[in-house]
Amino acid sequence: MVGPSLNTAIKPTATTIKFLCSYGGKILPRFPDRKLRYLGGETRVLAVDRSISFSELLLKLGELCGTTVSLRCQLPSEDLDALVSITSDEDLSNLIKEYDKATSPPSSLKIRAFLSPPKPTRKSISSPLPPPIPNYSTSSSKSSSCSTSSLSPSHTPTGTTSRFSAPASDVCLCQISPPVAPFGTGIVEALFD
Repeated sequence: MVGPSLNTAIKPTATTIKFLCSYGGKILPRFPDRKLRYLGGETRVLAVDRSISFSELLLKLGELCGTTVSLRCQLPSEDLDALVSITSDEDLSNLIKEYDKATSPPSSLKIRAFLSPPKPTRKSISSPLPPPIPNYSTSSSKSSSCSTSSLSPSHTPTGTTSRFSAPASDVCLCQISPPVAPFGTGIVEALFD
């Protein structure tokens, strides 16, 4: 027979690790037992050299799903409610060691990874506020950098005010939190915060 046999060609080496990467779905509780499961999205296998750096791994993961990602992994003895964020070479090395302890033989190492859009950095959080929202109300005579007249109460016909006590100029729409990214909802945000 010419060339290697089929068994040796498929057999992974101890220098390769596999990431079972899921992205675009949600972590939700299963109906009967409330155990967390990943539903929807895509799941792909990425085989990389064991000596890969964290930055190289992030590049490959980004190529896999077509965008920059943050990486969270499931430890071998944990459920999906205790995902670990991997943010450095040291984190990646520790993760591989944990899987090595739990996996025998090491050549069958498969790390369960969950990819999500990266969180904004502290620098982007401290950036200036977005431009003010235009004031479309004609009932407000005050000029403000943010429109609030539609949120502020007016006096009722009986002369009382509604339950909101702050005047229009003290409440700003710019202080309202931005909507959560459509990547996931509910339990997913709690796990990734």
